[in-house]
Formats: sequence, C-alpha cells, structure tokens
Amino acid sequence: MRLGIDFGTTRIIAAYVDRGNYPVVSFSAPDGVDREWFPPLVAVKDQKRVYGWEAWGAQEEPGWTVVRSLKRALEGAGPETLVQIADQTVPMLQLLGELCSALRTNLLEHSNLPNAEAGPLEVMLGVPANANSNQRFLTAEAFRQAGFSVLGLLNEPSAASIEFGHRDRTSRVKKGRSQILVYDLGGGTFDASLVAMDANEQGVIASEGIGSLGGDDFDEVLAELALDAAGIGVDERDGLSQAEMFHLHEECRAQKESLHPNTRNISIDLGVVREIWPQVSLPVARFYERCQLLVQETLNATEDLLAAQGYGLAGASANAQAGDQNLEALYVTGGGSELPIVARMLREVFGRRVRRSAYTRSATAIGLAIQADAQAGYVLRDRFTRHFGVWREADEGRTVIFDPLFSKGTQLPSSGEPPLVQSRQYTPAHNIGHFRYLECSHLTQDGRPAGDFTVWDDIRFAFDPALRETPDLSGVPVTHLDPGLQIQAEESYSCDAGGTVKVTIADLKQDYSRSYRLGRWAAGEKRVIPGRKKKKASRK
Repeated sequence: MRLGIDFGTTRIIAAYVDRGNYPVVSFSAPDGVDREWFPPLVAVKDQKRVYGWEAWGAQEEPGWTVVRSLKRALEGAGPETLVQIADQTVPMLQLLGELCSALRTNLLEHSNLPNAEAGPLEVMLGVPANANSNQRFLTAEAFRQAGFSVLGLLNEPSAASIEFGHRDRTSRVKKGRSQILVYDLGGGTFDASLVAMDANEQGVIASEGIGSLGGDDFDEVLAELALDAAGIGVDERDGLSQAEMFHLHEECRAQKESLHPNTRNISIDLGVVREIWPQVSLPVARFYERCQLLVQETLNATEDLLAAQGYGLAGASANAQAGDQNLEALYVTGGGSELPIVARMLREVFGRRVRRSAYTRSATAIGLAIQADAQAGYVLRDRFTRHFGVWREADEGRTVIFDPLFSKGTQLPSSGEPPLVQSRQYTPAHNIGHFRYLECSHLTQDGRPAGDFTVWDDIRFAFDPALRETPDLSGVPVTHLDPGLQIQAEESYSCDAGGTVKVTIADLKQDYSRSYRLGRWAAGEKRVIPGRKKKKASRK
C-alpha cells in the first residue's frame, strides 16, 4: 500500500493510491466521528505518554499535559535534542518515532484504509520547502523507526502543484507549458514555490519560505487579544502551564476556524483555561488588523520570489516581450490560508489569478500520493531551497570564507536518479581537518551567509595517520602537518532527491576514509519546551 503523508503542524493528513485515484484516509475518532486527519498531539501524565487520538481525549481528563504543534520545534532541532513536557524529558527523535508508531497503528486498525495489512506501508512524506536537512532527516527517520517504508521526501508546495496539475491534466495538454505559484500557508510554516508545468512534467523554478509563520501565529494573536480584553496581566500569562497554554490555543483555534467573511464578532471562553476567567467578545476587525501584518510577511516573501524571477508582485512578467510567461494561477493551499483576511489580501494583489484548492488541507497529501504512484507518470524536478556549505580557511589561515557546496536553486535529482555529487581535493596543511557546516537562506554580495541560519555539528577528521585511532579529536591541538607526510585529501558530498546530504572524507594516498551523515548530533543541545511562544526574527 502506497500513501502520501502530509505531516502537518496541526493535522497529519494521509491519502492513498487506489488504481489511479487518491482518496484521503478517514480515521475513527474516540467521539465516534470520522475525521480526515490525525492529531499530531502528545499527552503526558506521570511516566505515561500517549499520542494522536488518545492524546486528544486526554485533554478532557485532569492531570494530563497535552502539547500541540510539535513540528514547530523541528526547525532548530537535531537527533539528540531533548523535548521537555511537564516532568518528562524525551529525545526528539524518540518522541517523533512514538508519534509515527501511533499513526501507523491507527492507519492499520482505526481507519478506512483498505487492505492495510496486505503489505508494507510505503510512504512519500511532505516537508516544508524551507526545511533544513535536520528537519528532513528527523522526519524520515521517525517514520522509518515506526515501521514505514519511506519512498522519499517532497517539498509541500511541490506536492500541492502535482495535485493541481493532476486535476487539470487533460486541458494541460492543450495549454502546453505554463507557470503557477503555489502559496502554501499551513499551521506552522509558509512556503511559496514557482512551478513550471505541462501534462507530464513539473519543475520547481524557485522557492521561498518562512519557517516560523503559520496558522499557529493567528491563534497566538487571538489569545493575546482575548487576554488583553479580560485584563489578565503579564505575570498570570507567564505563569500558565503547558496544559493551560494548550487549552488556550485550542479554544482560539476552534473559534478562528469558525470564522466566515460575514462574521463581525468572535467569542473566546477563557474559562477553559482557568475556571474563574471570563468569556470575552472581540471585534473581528481588531483580530484581522493584527493578522494583517503576518499575512503581509507572506506577501513580502512572495514578492522576493517573483522579483528574483523577473515578475512583479501581481504575477506580470517584467519583460514586455515575454507576456506568455505570466502566471497562470496563484494556487492557495494550507489550513492557515482559510482565514478570510488571507483570501482578501491575496485577491487585492493577484485578482482573478487566485485559485483556492478544493482540498485546502489535503492537497499536499493528495499530491504526495500521486508522486508515490509509479503509474501516475509524473516527473517532478525540485530544487535546493537553501545554500549548504562549509567554512574554509583562506589567506594562510588569516581569514575564513564560505564554500557553498550546493547553492540555493540547484536542481535536485528526481526519484530513482543518481544523487548529486560535489567533491574537493587538496593537500591539507594541518594534522586535523575541522569542518564547520552551515545552511542559510541567502548569501550577501561578497558570498557570506545571511538570512535564516542552521548551524550543524563540527566534524573533525584526522589527516595525521598517528591520530586515526584517537576516539575524540576535540581536545587534540591543531598543528601543521609534517611536510614529509604524503597526504592527498578528498571531500565527496552526495545529495539525494529528498535533499539529504552525506559526506565522505578520505586520504587518497593511504586509502583511509570516513563517512558522515550530516546533521546536528551534539548531545548537549538545549531543551525544547513546546507550547511557549517563540520570538521570530524579522525577515528584513
């Protein structure tokens, strides 16, 4: 059985391959209602942890701490990151693996997935376009540990573009090649991808994103307004437990999702947080006024993407001779985009080009299922969404420069194609090679990293043969190599279709090498406490 799974911030949605159709999976919830999503929740009490629908039910029981939006903690996490929930501290990878195991159990035992026991569950997974390699590794590894067979990873807006192209496939033969912009505002992230497409092949031209902006931020805005209206001060807010924060954000999410374009007031029952707190009513216009700044950030990112490709913000080509390159559509997906003000602001800029998906929340999962279907006949060519490289010494050690091994916009191999390969050969000057890797969203004009950073663990490699049995090189002084040693160094990097980077560092003269899976593996990372608002840096 092949599936596409959109591991979202607030909902996990799955679609499966069924003889050219791609139905969304329905799960049996504890209240007897079938829902087309699985909650990515974890609840803890004493030494017990439960996930998904069990965690959903635990929110009504005393003594449980329930945490939502675990995916948001992945942005700065590595395999050894520790997550603190109430009195429990759990490695991030273990927590994700247990959540994925609960998902697998529900798919097999409590869903409408046909013949689920007939074979392995093969999955194509969605990740934010702006996700760093640590996020990609953690997502894939958690599903593998839970017993899924991972076919690959695909950027979420790219998957949504596949769903768009599949629905329009017949007419696309006549249209020929065109371009769409996928605007994907989910629960925790925003991504935009410019995609060129025809009947059978799609290529991502460029992507841009904000890894810390989504529907959760609208919930936080509404929570702040409600607490302001109730006169609840800073000290009481800071004293909220994880369980109370969960109830506050869930109440705000539920009321936010009930809004429609004609709603004038919105009521928030703060009694679900603390019994003595009141119910408050707010003008929707005040809520939208605060949300407008967040939506504008997504438009700014979209403008950056279009401008880099020669378009104006409204999707018109800057080249008057290239009118046929104008956007066919702005395709809107993601649960966060359902807020009425989002549609209003998009229409003000893009007018009739705005096309909202009929499957706003499930378009990504459907596109992933289509990509997983070997018979669908689609070829998708995605690209690096961040610069990946290493710091190197220059000018005889007096300065350092950034060597971008894989630049943003580099085309990734399609599924089944050989990985991208980059290599560097040189004669090392020191006994130990100290490799410091970095991902970033932008580069300055002089080639230095800028924008959003992800710093990776350092790697130390022994060029001096006398040090190659030393288990820990971190305390060994770095000195110049003996000139008599004949060392020829090579770094060989490979990147697969999912954007995972591996490196092999070798001494070619002595046939000695070591391979590394690149990521953040340091055991001493600070703890992540989900449920607390994370301050976001300004984009500009």
